[in-house]
Amino acid sequence: MKQIVVLGSGMVGSAMALDMASYHNVMVADKNLENLQKLKKKNNKIKTIVLDVTDESELTQIIKPADLVICAVPGFLGFETMKKIIKNKKNVVDISFFPENALELNELAIENEVTAVVDCGVAPGMGNIILGHYDNLFQIENFTCMVGGLPEEKKWPFYYKAPFSPVDVIEEYTRPARYVENGFLVTREALSDVELIDFDEVGTLEAFNSDGLRSLIYTMPHIKNMKEKTLRYPGHVEYIQVLKKTGFFNSKPIEIEGKRIAPIDFTSKILFGEWKLGENEKELTIMEVAMEGKSDGRSKKITYHLLDRFDKTTSTSSMARTTGYTATAVANFVLEGHLNKNGILPPELVGKVDGSLKYVLNYLSERGVVYHKTEV
Repeated sequence: MKQIVVLGSGMVGSAMALDMASYHNVMVADKNLENLQKLKKKNNKIKTIVLDVTDESELTQIIKPADLVICAVPGFLGFETMKKIIKNKKNVVDISFFPENALELNELAIENEVTAVVDCGVAPGMGNIILGHYDNLFQIENFTCMVGGLPEEKKWPFYYKAPFSPVDVIEEYTRPARYVENGFLVTREALSDVELIDFDEVGTLEAFNSDGLRSLIYTMPHIKNMKEKTLRYPGHVEYIQVLKKTGFFNSKPIEIEGKRIAPIDFTSKILFGEWKLGENEKELTIMEVAMEGKSDGRSKKITYHLLDRFDKTTSTSSMARTTGYTATAVANFVLEGHLNKNGILPPELVGKVDGSLKYVLNYLSERGVVYHKTEV
């Protein structure tokens, strides 16, 4: 059995810890004692410890015995935490989705002989692995990924619940969206280009631009058209735009009765109650990955479709399952010695490794997360 340290005990972090504990010795570190106690009740073999990841000396001590670290901290902590893990010469799989460019840490990872897989969730993550696999097999000209995590119950006004911090969700709504069109990088405002799309299982959803391509912009420059869109129930975007346009997401502090407060801190506090996903609340994840191009001079289109729902048996959210189990699949792929490459590895580069897509799909399928493929 290997020694695994999971940084973060939120909904996704806990799901990953429980999954890895089936095969390995697991320690989970987090600042939130309540989350750690809940996790301990689910599996008392998992070791837990209170940790502020910004304390470098404490972090160094905790990850010292680890064969691999799984990083599930909030996005704003992700980059610096990743840098510290790499400096400690520990292989790492990360789902923090930090806003900085992870490839800036590539030389550091190579110097320290570290395998660091970043953005290893559902999207970015699984969609990238799929793309990386097929980029080896045919000439892809168009890549589209649409994904959304949604509550089963459509509650007004936002019709939305989040399995992670509202701050990270708001980041998705404020960070400029980049996509590739006719070989050129295009930057648009997040929440732009809203379109309605019908899905047989869940009905009509609205899709909007978000900054989900991330590393693909740099690793797949030969693909002429690439776009990622987020899916929500119709009406969600309008309410978010109202908050955004009126300054509720601004980070610059304002003064109220002698006290200074950043509007985004106030908004996050309010939305935490509105958006918090209940422990046993039913929700779903829907994703569609489409690749079009040429193979032996003939047109080819391959689509992967996912619809996953809350697991009643294990009381695990769909977003935790689809995100977390992708990361734990890749973590085990690394631990088994299948990924012998140092540096920062976005998931599309993992997908290029022989057998990786099959391994991850099988791993997910064993846990009830099933992708359906169509080819024309």
